[in-house]
Amino acid sequence: MQISMQNQVLTFDAPPVDRREILRYARARADGGAVDALLTACLEEAAPLLTYRVVCRRLDITVTPAGVGTAALFFASRQLAERLTDCPQAVLFAATVGLPLDRLIARYQRTDPPRALLLNAVGAERVEALCDAFCAALAADAACTQRFSPGYGDLPLETQQTVFQLLDCKRIGLALQDSMLMTPSKSVTAFVGLKTGDTI
Repeated sequence: MQISMQNQVLTFDAPPVDRREILRYARARADGGAVDALLTACLEEAAPLLTYRVVCRRLDITVTPAGVGTAALFFASRQLAERLTDCPQAVLFAATVGLPLDRLIARYQRTDPPRALLLNAVGAERVEALCDAFCAALAADAACTQRFSPGYGDLPLETQQTVFQLLDCKRIGLALQDSMLMTPSKSVTAFVGLKTGDTI
């Protein structure tokens, strides 16, 4: 996978579904009956609504004990610096499975809360699976770190503002609320360190 220094949009096929992970997000258990049947119905209803899109770019970085810098920016986070130690470059990305699922969840929250709960868990599992698929594609060509997101550890959630400016996230339908939460809600932004300076 070639990741350039400019923003690029990628579309992925639907990753394999992990039903156990969905149930974990929903704090539910497989029962071989009503719960499993409802989960199957939720997956069937959600599947045609989901899109798997990523916007990303490669950054040259300098890592110091206090944080991570680019040519024009500095992200003050010791934990991000620890994660990206020995990485001359990083990939910054945003991933989303789209807005239609949010609308479906909102409708069922009024009429069928158990279905809304499971659909919310489906969305969480789906966007995490998308992030995993993207990171696996990176790792196929270069040694990578685990991803690190704004709002995790000591990297402030307000970092989202800079991320959105760098990535032009509206290209995949993402918007940032005043609360720093994203719309669609089933979306993730993150840094992944590259342990080689070669283009991947």
